[in-house]
Amino acid sequence: MNNFTKRVVFGAIYVSILTFGILFSKIVFISLFFLLMLISLYEFCTIIQLKSVFPYIIAILLFIFANALNVKGIHLRSLSEYAGIAVFLSFFGAFISILFAKKEAVISHLGKIFLSIIYIAVPFTLIAQIPFINNEFKYVNTTILGIFILVWVNDSFAYLIGKNFGKTKLLKRISPNKTVEGFLGGMLFTFLAGYLLSLYFTKLSFVDWVVFSAIVSTFGVLGDLIESMFKRQAGVKDSSNFIPGHGGFLDRLDSVIFSAPFIFIYLLMISW
Repeated sequence: MNNFTKRVVFGAIYVSILTFGILFSKIVFISLFFLLMLISLYEFCTIIQLKSVFPYIIAILLFIFANALNVKGIHLRSLSEYAGIAVFLSFFGAFISILFAKKEAVISHLGKIFLSIIYIAVPFTLIAQIPFINNEFKYVNTTILGIFILVWVNDSFAYLIGKNFGKTKLLKRISPNKTVEGFLGGMLFTFLAGYLLSLYFTKLSFVDWVVFSAIVSTFGVLGDLIESMFKRQAGVKDSSNFIPGHGGFLDRLDSVIFSAPFIFIYLLMISW
């Protein structure tokens, strides 16, 4: 199996598993993203050379605390206090972890703990919240599925257009393969996909899907560039080899990880 075939086959398997997990039930969806969070956290901790159990403990507690009510079908109208408690517990856990760090590496250790929480644990926790942010506080799977479709469209067309027509480098020192043409092409097709989604996923308005498209096509690329920066500093090509032909789960989820907090904030604003 050559690399292209391997990429297509395992990419299709990855998309199928994700789509099934989102559509089947809220329990499967939350469980799937809990697992993906732990795998991505492992990959990121490997990249930044952080050997500690505390990122996992904090991430698990944060994710469970934030999503326990959704699993039981109980929802809070005001999320500000709820989110504040979750953030406080995360920061408290991070500071406790320095008691177990080597004396000469306390600041570096604490910085990596905070980075892993903010970069991995918090976005995955928010991703799991997104389908529940609506007026009825019910699990709306088309919201999160549509967001992933936008991410896949943006990534695919940015790659195809950049590869075939790209000439102007977007940020050469971090990701030499990314081009301005690829970025603009990905954005154009993402907006087109957003329009098509608004015709079928009608729980949200056309304006909502346009906003999602704008967030994904801009912040998603930033997320990809940021992960590329981490990998470049670590001297690695991929976050892992868990997905043959694609690298790691973090490589596949970096765009949605960076987009999710902004989509979460937008959904909170329109649901007030």
